[in-house]
Amino acid sequence: MASPSSTTTTNIMLAIFEKKTNSLDLYRPLRNFIVINYSEREAQNLEDDLETLKQLRSDVERGGASDSPSARRDLLQNYYKALCAVESRFPISPDADHVNTVSFTWFDAFKTKQKASQQNIHLGISRKLNHAGCVCGVCGNVRRLMLAQAQECVYENTIAKGSSPGVCAKISRQVGLFYEEALAALSVAPLNQHFDKAWIAHVQLKAALFYAEACYRYSLELHDKEEIAEEIARLKSGVSALSEAKKSSPRGAAQQLLDAINKLETNLNRNLERAVKENDRVYLMRVPPASSLAPLPSFSMVKPLPMNEVLDASKEKMFASLVPDSSAKALSRYTEMLDDIIRTQAEKLQQGSELARVRLKEMDLPDSILALEGNLTLPTALKEDVEAVQICGGPAGLEGELQQLKDLRRVNHELLVQIEEQLQKEAMEDSQFRNQFGTRWTRPQSSTLTKNLQDRLNRFAGNLKQAAESDARIERSVREHSALMSILDRRPIESALPTLAKPMMSLDANEDAVVGALKQSLRQLETLGAQRAGLEDMLKEMKRKDDILPKLMTSTGSHEDLFRKEISKYDSICEEIAQNLEAQEQLLLHIQAQNDQFAAIFNLEDYKASREKGYRQIEAAIAKFREIKENINEGLKFYVTLQDAITIVKQQCSDFVMTRNIQCRDMIDDVQRQMSGLSFQDGKSTTGGHSFPSAGPPYHSQRSNSQQQLDVGNMPNSSHPQPPAYQPPQQPIASGYAQTPYGSQQQPPPPYHAPVSGPYPSPQHQPPAVSHEYGQPAYPGWRGPYYNAPPQQPGSMPRPPYTVPSPYPPHHQSGYYRQ
Repeated sequence: MASPSSTTTTNIMLAIFEKKTNSLDLYRPLRNFIVINYSEREAQNLEDDLETLKQLRSDVERGGASDSPSARRDLLQNYYKALCAVESRFPISPDADHVNTVSFTWFDAFKTKQKASQQNIHLGISRKLNHAGCVCGVCGNVRRLMLAQAQECVYENTIAKGSSPGVCAKISRQVGLFYEEALAALSVAPLNQHFDKAWIAHVQLKAALFYAEACYRYSLELHDKEEIAEEIARLKSGVSALSEAKKSSPRGAAQQLLDAINKLETNLNRNLERAVKENDRVYLMRVPPASSLAPLPSFSMVKPLPMNEVLDASKEKMFASLVPDSSAKALSRYTEMLDDIIRTQAEKLQQGSELARVRLKEMDLPDSILALEGNLTLPTALKEDVEAVQICGGPAGLEGELQQLKDLRRVNHELLVQIEEQLQKEAMEDSQFRNQFGTRWTRPQSSTLTKNLQDRLNRFAGNLKQAAESDARIERSVREHSALMSILDRRPIESALPTLAKPMMSLDANEDAVVGALKQSLRQLETLGAQRAGLEDMLKEMKRKDDILPKLMTSTGSHEDLFRKEISKYDSICEEIAQNLEAQEQLLLHIQAQNDQFAAIFNLEDYKASREKGYRQIEAAIAKFREIKENINEGLKFYVTLQDAITIVKQQCSDFVMTRNIQCRDMIDDVQRQMSGLSFQDGKSTTGGHSFPSAGPPYHSQRSNSQQQLDVGNMPNSSHPQPPAYQPPQQPIASGYAQTPYGSQQQPPPPYHAPVSGPYPSPQHQPPAVSHEYGQPAYPGWRGPYYNAPPQQPGSMPRPPYTVPSPYPPHHQSGYYRQ
């Protein structure tokens, strides 16, 4: 069974108490300096900073008996940072032009009667730094003592948690090592002149105590493993260390510490006696000498806190507005010199990286190595083009779009058939009544009123026919180039590229060695590049922290000498940059030779040629896909626009037929009245007729002497129009869709890049023009030239639009297909 730690109840720690100090007024001398060298207004602006400094100094002088250690530590750190700000803005020295009424006094922490005073703020800062460092436990050589005590606390916690003997032994051994390092520092100058002998005795005994504690814990683990010989040797080593420490250490150590040593020594001797008996009776193993034993394992659980981070005053804003003119000018000059150095070195680094990139590209590295490993890559621009094609469906998606063209063409064709059937039905009914009533059927024949409409339908039919031919050519192009474009459906697209493989036959079979050496050189080149990036960051960081303003404000010599001294800080990093670039140049030459050998073995030139051929095939496939895709899109746009135009004409045709049907019924009634001898006469009017205005109540009646005729060119576009009367055209109408009396509609685009003068009409979606006489009413019984038109001969129906010869140029004269 392991006994509790020998130091459980005797954890005696050493501490450095705060040093004494004298009362010091910083407020008045600094304010006077600001007023004399700057202005009263500047002093007023900095009043808050002066008061803050005054309060910090007062709190430091008050002592920390009532404060917690952490609060006192924070106070000393803030005061130190404030002194750094004062140092950079106020020259404190005996000189007449400086702040010469401030004197800093320092007392020894151990020998309090010893003190030193100087009119130098550097003394105040350095002493305050040391004092703050002691409070934080990280001051110079005393750091090891504080680390030892911190590790000791961890050890006690480990024992309390019941950790294994092996773990406890490692942590205990590290405690002893820290104490041994502290003892070495306290035993020599200058620390041996300041620390009391009792401190040295304490540290020496602690070093021996925790070494012996590690031996004790380690021997427990050895006993469980039945390694009796080494257990005996470790126990003897621990007992010997304690005996030697008690004999050689100075007097003055705490009694609790001596009691802990005696207790541990008793435990070691008891276990040693037991182990020796077991070895003599059972194991009979030879005990090795202590000098042959391996060092005990150790493990550190604590580490020092970097003081440069804790006490970094670079962000301190106190008195930031105070910069003397002379110092500002000198600082500007130094900054220019420094910027020139940074800029020059940064350019060298960037040029080095660019040179490496260009040289590797010339050697086709590392692409050729990646190709050998199967990691093929496309040029970025080509890769993006392929991804764009695949996102929109790729060549496999063209079939679906071709089917859309067919569906839209069918819909347009069906619309034209419906219109034609509607017009033929109306014309047939008109012809039947004309045959039935003879000369009494005096209204114009349908063919004379639907000429413009028939022209439009013929144009649409011609457009559809030509579009069908264009669609057929697109389908043929898809079939003919499907093999070319199929490469775009490969996923990943890199699988379509040729691969770089080992030669089928080799004389010396050194391919792997050549590749391995080349890859190793490339890794070295990458390491040099990473080093350059680190050097550039280091340059920027050095410049960021390079603040020589305090030195400029306190300097009494030549600024140029100071500049040269400060600039020399960058000499080492500039030399590293030069060495890096030189190493890269030599490495690139070596890589060139290795790559030549690699290219010869793997026939790299033939691979490059086949790879470029693959690139060109992909580029050609993309170009052909885009060409076909563009033509399909133009076709889809054409059919949609044509459908809109045909729909408008269909509505106009419906309006025409509805109006003709209404007039037909009225005329039938009129003819029947004539035939039965009935006539409706109005004594106050001479004529009568029928007309239906475009707006207002339907069938509104009034007398009119004007002759009106029905013309489909003036039909409204509403879905439920009032039946208007026919009006003859005022001027000859040229053939063409855009010049009919219906007004202009939007022209459907010609099939796929047809020229402006091509066969496709130009419908404009605008409301139809309305004649000034449109909408005059008429009544049954009206007799006028409208009914006196010469009758049309039976059977003179116009041919359907699909039988009219197309007046448009053949397909080879228009659009994308004109080769």
